[in-house]
Order: sequence, then structure tokens, then C-alpha cells
Amino acid sequence: MQIVWKRYRRAVELLQALLLTGLPFLQVNGQSAFRFDIAELNLYFFGSVIRIGDFYLILAATLFLLLFISAVTIVFGRVWCGWLCPQTVLLDLAESLASIFGKQHRKTLQKLVLLPVSALVSITMIWYFVPPAVAIHGLFTSPLIAGFFIVLWVLVWMELALFGRKFCTTICPYAFMQNTLFDKDTLVIEYDQSRDSTCMKCDDCVKVCPVGIDIKEGLSNSCIACAECIDACWLKSSKRDLPPFPNYKGKIIRPKTFWLAATTAASALVVVLLFAMRPPVEFTLSRVQEPLPAGLNRYAYTIYNNTSEPLELTIEAPDGATLIGERTVSIKPFGEARNKVLIRAEGKRDTVKLTLKGRDISLSREAGFL
Repeated sequence: MQIVWKRYRRAVELLQALLLTGLPFLQVNGQSAFRFDIAELNLYFFGSVIRIGDFYLILAATLFLLLFISAVTIVFGRVWCGWLCPQTVLLDLAESLASIFGKQHRKTLQKLVLLPVSALVSITMIWYFVPPAVAIHGLFTSPLIAGFFIVLWVLVWMELALFGRKFCTTICPYAFMQNTLFDKDTLVIEYDQSRDSTCMKCDDCVKVCPVGIDIKEGLSNSCIACAECIDACWLKSSKRDLPPFPNYKGKIIRPKTFWLAATTAASALVVVLLFAMRPPVEFTLSRVQEPLPAGLNRYAYTIYNNTSEPLELTIEAPDGATLIGERTVSIKPFGEARNKVLIRAEGKRDTVKLTLKGRDISLSREAGFL
């Protein structure tokens, strides 16, 4: 039985649109499930917080994503372009909405439909940096948020309405990268030249192609593997009890698939282990450069709570030294505390060691003493 690919593509596109639009509203531990806070330089990630100081975690996750994307491309070809790319998804949805009003002036209607679609995309992009409630309120009270929204709205609409599908074939760097990763077994859409004599040459496959190529002329770097040509051909060929002339071709299950999957899984395990090995509490200490009486030094400290539980911690000075300042520190889940304390010490010493204690935690940090 022939699969009508368009139905599956529309289902995947709608699911992706709902997921990306709804994700900013999902909260874990009182924070957005996925959001980068520019003011704090924190990445909120499904109940955890990755700070700018933990950049190595972001780098490791990025390398995993690059490896994952490369592996998927080698095996499944341009499945991203035809099924998941926001550019494709938004243009497909706009075309579907425009078709409700008929075939006349479809291109003009599509550009009009893209106006509210672009507005939604723009505010959604802001939600990944500013909580949705704050962003929506800021549209009417904050010139900065309102300005960003308007600029993004214009740029997104211009890119979709003016560039459209041309972006995929002329500008998109990912499209060019994909072409270099293909091998002879990569999943592609190919016209069956062996059956060319029985093809009706109706050119329906050309008419529906979003990037305007003729699949009958052979493989093209511009093909986004959306399967529109397969569905269009099937509507005609099925009446003659023939399979569609263009169809997916490739070998998914092969040795390369398994070692690519193993390598990707290993890199994912490394990322998970790096997250798991992150200490529950991080403690930094540094001496403040300022003139003070002999035997008295000021120190700045920062404490990071990497757990989902609030912490009550105590700062202790070594023997022969007196801590002047707040000794008890309360830190909310995934929070941080910054403060300064004075240390008075008798006699000559080169360094001073402060110890952070509380709930199975004991961390010591040393800094110079003048």
C-alpha cells in the first residue's frame, strides 16, 4: 500500500510547531524548561541550570548535536529539510492556510498569512530568552522588548515572504553541508529511469515541487526530500495500478548505520556523565585588593548551588583567624550567593583557608593573606 507522505509531513510539522511554541510555557522547578537568561547568563535546561562558567557542558552538548545531525544526514539524507526545518514547516503551514481561501491570488494570500505567523514566531523566539508572561507584558511597557519584537517580526516576514524556498537552495549553509555527507546508500528521492517509457510525462511532480526541480532529470542538490512529487505521481499512476515513478531510495540498515549510532550514543553518554559529575556545590574565593589595616583582609566569595534543593551553609575560618561578616548562607535551588567577608589574623601568614560546610558538604578554598 502506497504511503501518502503529505499526511505524515503535516502531522510532524504541526507537532513541531506546537512543541516549539509551547515549550517556553513548560516549567520545571519554578523556571522555564528551556530558556537562556541573558541577564544572569544562565541556561535553564529541564530543571537544571548551566551557567556561563560551565561552558564546557554547552560545548560538549553542541558537539554531540553536530555528531547526531551528521549521523542522521548520512543515513536519512535531507529529512531535516523536508520534514523538520522551521523554514519548510512555516511555509507549508502558510500555504495550507492560504489554500483555504481558494487558488486565486494564492501567493499574495500566503504573504498575508505569513504576517501573523511571523509575529507568532518572533514572540516565540523572545520567549526563549524572556519568560512568556514578562515578554507579553513587556510588549506594551518595555521599549527594548517591543523594539526587538518589531525588528524580528519584520526580518522573519521578509525572509519567509521574499526569500521563501530560495533560501533552501541558495543560502542555507546546512543544505550545503548535507550534500557533502551523502554516500551511495543515503536515503534520497529518485526517479525510476528504468520505467521511463511508461511514465505519462504529466509533469505533476514538477508542478508540486516546492523548490521547482524536475525529479525526472535525476538527482539534484536542491531536492529537500519532501516527497511532494511522490504523492503527486501516485495520484496518477495509481489509476493505472502502477507505483509512483519517483520514490524514496536508499539503504537505512547497513553497517555504517550501526557504528554511527554507537558513536552518537557514546557521545551522548559522555554528555550525561559530564552533567552527573558536576559537583553539587561550587565555591570560589578571592582576596579583594584594597588598603586595610595590617592583619585585616577582605575576601569575595561566590557559592553556586547545582542541586534542586535549598541549602543552608556555614563559612568557617581557620584557627588563629577571625571571620567578620555573615557566616550563614542560604541558597535557593540552582541559585547562587555572592558576598564579602573580613578576616582578621594574628601573626604572620601567607594564606588563609575558608571552609564551607553543611549537609554532607565540606569545601575549602585558599587565598593569599597580607
